[in-house]
Amino acid sequence: MDRAEGRVTAAVLIIGDEILSGRTQDTNLGDIARYLAVHGVDLAEARTVPDVMEEIVAAVNALRARYDYLITTGGIGPTHDDITADAIAAAFGVALHEHPEIIAIMTRRWPEADITPARRRMARVPEGGELVKNPVQGPPGFMIDNVFVLAGVPTIMRGMLEDVGWRLKGGAVVVSRTVRVEGSGEGVIAAPLEAVAKAHPTMSLGSYPFFGPDGYGSSLVLRGRDPDEVAATVGQLISALKAAGIDNAQEISA
Repeated sequence: MDRAEGRVTAAVLIIGDEILSGRTQDTNLGDIARYLAVHGVDLAEARTVPDVMEEIVAAVNALRARYDYLITTGGIGPTHDDITADAIAAAFGVALHEHPEIIAIMTRRWPEADITPARRRMARVPEGGELVKNPVQGPPGFMIDNVFVLAGVPTIMRGMLEDVGWRLKGGAVVVSRTVRVEGSGEGVIAAPLEAVAKAHPTMSLGSYPFFGPDGYGSSLVLRGRDPDEVAATVGQLISALKAAGIDNAQEISA
């Protein structure tokens, strides 16, 4: 798996023709990234694939082998093109079955006559899969091995995430600090930022320019797992910027 010492990684696989066509804008990725970060898991890769069996299977097998966890979104509804459960089963080489707990949920919610074949599609779970609770509406998602299969509807997906966190074996949580520099472009900031970054190879240092009616500048974001190192690096970066003639660098968050 693609992980350094103390680092736990995950990938997200977004499934659906509607995302690739532009008809639907994905908002799940940002929510998942923030949720994983709280649990000490780094989102290391994200892919989007169409509702094509072979492409879903290939992506699932590649990502679940490379990272500690894989979260998929989309394709678990009642229509013919909701094939995520089929693809996950194929990726693991197991059969699908109607999960009795999901059928029971449907029976409590709808009269038997309303539990149509389309709705029963949402009860299918690969053999060996465990349910992921859905506190919003509709049937649960599921997990199998290191793969979590969640809904594509953002409100439902966020609800399902709450039943994912306790299953994650997280690493050290990333600490983030920000230094703001006003009135200086990235060309001036680049050299001192690079020097500090090279001195701290286990940390991430990024520059994010901003422009507005009140001026321009950059937000320099430092991320790392050792709070003491991050704090010390903030001071080193501000000193390096001052040595380069930038006197107005200041930390804006801790």
